[in-house]
Amino acid sequence: MQLLARHFNVLPLHEAAARLRAGALPARAACITFDDGYADNYTIALPILQELGLHATFFVATAYLDGGRMFNDTLIEIAKTLPDGACDLTHVGLGTHQIASTVDRCTLLATLINHFKYLSPEVRIPASDSLAAHFRIPLPSDLMMTSHQLKALNAAGMEIGAHTHSHPILSRQHADDAHSEILLGKERLEALLGTRVRLFAYPNGRPTKDYGEEHVAMIPKCGFEAAVSTRPAAADHRSDIYQLPRFTPWDATPGRFALRLLRSLLSPHSAGG
Repeated sequence: MQLLARHFNVLPLHEAAARLRAGALPARAACITFDDGYADNYTIALPILQELGLHATFFVATAYLDGGRMFNDTLIEIAKTLPDGACDLTHVGLGTHQIASTVDRCTLLATLINHFKYLSPEVRIPASDSLAAHFRIPLPSDLMMTSHQLKALNAAGMEIGAHTHSHPILSRQHADDAHSEILLGKERLEALLGTRVRLFAYPNGRPTKDYGEEHVAMIPKCGFEAAVSTRPAAADHRSDIYQLPRFTPWDATPGRFALRLLRSLLSPHSAGG
């Protein structure tokens, strides 16, 4: 964040999208976004952003506010809590896995997430909870923001965007269900915050695989001004305002993050996002 504050013009996403549409972005423009609605967005990220005078947009899946838990977090608890030794997952069709190291746990987690991710939310949440119960693993209830924290985040000047209600993979949904998910998340946030929600982030966010052109067409019809994907690149005048690219700063050092910024800037771009 210090690197961004020092060397970039960090803009609110809605302003950057409007300037992009008008061809009036300043040099080195950048936006900061967070997905899902985790409590650490409020407890850890907000103080850092405020200290540096930076703005960010927080995309929230409304189903998990106030004590909810996303399926992947349940799977993380399973992978990190299981004892060393043989882990029998034959009852969910995943065979037996040996756990003896952190690498083994990461491999197990990847296997679990790949297995559950593309199930519908109605199936994957109870199924992941059932798996945790099978192994008698206690699950946290404080990972996501409370309504109070979300309101405080918004009152601090940060923008809140929609991320559907229950974070389904839209491409796996019937069109009517996908539209309902997109709209419900927006409506619940607007009711909670008392303000218009202008921005949307596609769950998982990979074009074609996680959402399609039919979902892109729903975004302006639901009243959004812009939307973001997770296709790694920098936006330019060719970008679809309803499929703006983004990339994730997994890097452990500012120098490596700077290289990722450069790679994204130089990434081949297609107008479809």
